Amino acid sequence: MTINCKGELIDLSSPKVMGILNITPDSFYDGGIYKSDYEIITQVNKMLNEGATFIDVGAYSSRPNAEDVSEDDELKRILPIVKLILKEFPEVLLSIDTFRSKVAKQCIEAGAALINDISAGKLDDNMLPTIANLHVPYIMMHMRGNPKTMQQLTNYDSLVKDVLYYFSKRIAAAKDLGIVDIIIDPGFGFAKNLEQNYEILNHLELFKMLEKPILAGVSRKSMIYNKLDITAKEALNGTSVLNTVALQKGASILRVHDVKEAMECIKLIESLNA
Repeated sequence: MTINCKGELIDLSSPKVMGILNITPDSFYDGGIYKSDYEIITQVNKMLNEGATFIDVGAYSSRPNAEDVSEDDELKRILPIVKLILKEFPEVLLSIDTFRSKVAKQCIEAGAALINDISAGKLDDNMLPTIANLHVPYIMMHMRGNPKTMQQLTNYDSLVKDVLYYFSKRIAAAKDLGIVDIIIDPGFGFAKNLEQNYEILNHLELFKMLEKPILAGVSRKSMIYNKLDITAKEALNGTSVLNTVALQKGASILRVHDVKEAMECIKLIESLNA
């Protein structure tokens, strides 16, 4: 199972790590940490040295009840960072965390490699046609509503079946436009309560029936720290536990704040399967 990133075939049959770089002031864990060019470059260098295959850059916090950011402000935040990172690390595979087609287009034109969309194209009707025209890999996540409303939209007839149906429809829409490289993200924490997050994780292997790589993004999320009655800063151990479960159930990409520990999970799981 491979995806084509800027002409490079990335083999996802061996799981990969996507390091998170939030350049928002209000992300739930690392908001406001990376303020200077030096801090950004230092963090990207650290994640790449620890084994990250992708760096995921986001300029719009999608945490519950996050403040809205205008499209222009998102572009003003993210484009200089994309250019900064690519100037320092020309070969890096940058993923752009956005649900806006204009942001996606300008970032790809600036040298980014793939798009990570929390809405699977449902918050911007131009996103899927834009991805098709750009010929880049596309991560589509399951979410209902938007970051302000999603936590009130957790009623499902049958959670896993409903999410699988959602993906089958979105994948079909993407394929109809000629999008080839599609990755699915079940959306832990998005329009799902605590118990529902664990239900999805417990049945993650069922998503392999969609025949697309699976991205798992549980890093330091509330499904860990609320369950353990700790803070996000204390949730690294819990993150490693759930990353391990996700790998055992078929995840191809771990999206994380802590690359070194995620790489260790992958190496140990691969040792079991050797």
